[in-house]
Amino acid sequence: MSDPQPTRPAGPTRKGAATHHHRGHPADAPEKADKRTLFERLVEFISPGPDSKDELIETLAEAEQRELIEPQSRAMLEGVLRMADMAAGDVMVAAPRMDLLDIEAPYDELLAVVIDTGHSRFPVTEGSRDNIIGILLAKDLLKLQRAPELNLRTLLRPAVFVPESKGLNELLRDFRTNRNHLAIVIDEFGNTAGLLTIEDVLEEIVGEIEDEFDEADATDAVYTLADGSHRVAGDASIASINEAFGVALPDEDFDTIGGLIAHQLGRVPRRGESVEVANLSFSVMLTRGGAVRWFKVQRLPKPADAAEAEA
Repeated sequence: MSDPQPTRPAGPTRKGAATHHHRGHPADAPEKADKRTLFERLVEFISPGPDSKDELIETLAEAEQRELIEPQSRAMLEGVLRMADMAAGDVMVAAPRMDLLDIEAPYDELLAVVIDTGHSRFPVTEGSRDNIIGILLAKDLLKLQRAPELNLRTLLRPAVFVPESKGLNELLRDFRTNRNHLAIVIDEFGNTAGLLTIEDVLEEIVGEIEDEFDEADATDAVYTLADGSHRVAGDASIASINEAFGVALPDEDFDTIGGLIAHQLGRVPRRGESVEVANLSFSVMLTRGGAVRWFKVQRLPKPADAAEAEA
């Protein structure tokens, strides 16, 4: 049997440790008090007990001004706060502006729509625009080119339908959980109100997400194309258009060329439509979310040039 005697010094050691801890406590107290004070100050700054979400947003703006958070972080936090009050109907692409595929359309027609719009997912209808029978991925459409005997219906993915009132927070969680990227929004009567993608939801937090039509350097909103025409961003300032094309479009009431053209037309122009302004032809290349993303701009011949051409 082992002798328990060697274990007895542990008692004084514990007592000594306790005494040492007790003796050190007063010296540590000011330090702990300082830490608590600093923590309280930090909590008071970050969460000053605002009475509204607007006050909290103002607090974030003050934090940015004091360089405690980066501008991008502040913008994202604001986006998260605002998104909590938004529903699917606030962000959706309205039904009249949805790009749809008809299940009965020939392959060439379907492929042309896919190429022209540049989308990766399309609602597929049968009979009417309100009768959405599924979602077709653009990459799946290519399978018909190699195997024409395939039935397009077999390539459709199930469509997800959500009410206009569904909150964006909940919708984003559903998108992540179900690994789904597109939802069809329906109104209270069960009719198609629009569609919403995961990109639309995320843009409420992080801002505009560049797509395949965007350049890496988007500081210049006017680009020259190979055929001599120009590609112009819908949100390009009127001042930049005047400078690029040597025209004098009015900029008192509108800041962007998209806003000016929509006003003159009386509505947002649709993809493929052309509008003539200041001897320039603006053809819509891409629309998204109820706004024009890109115009193709060409100079029109002046009346004198037209007369000389006829002579």
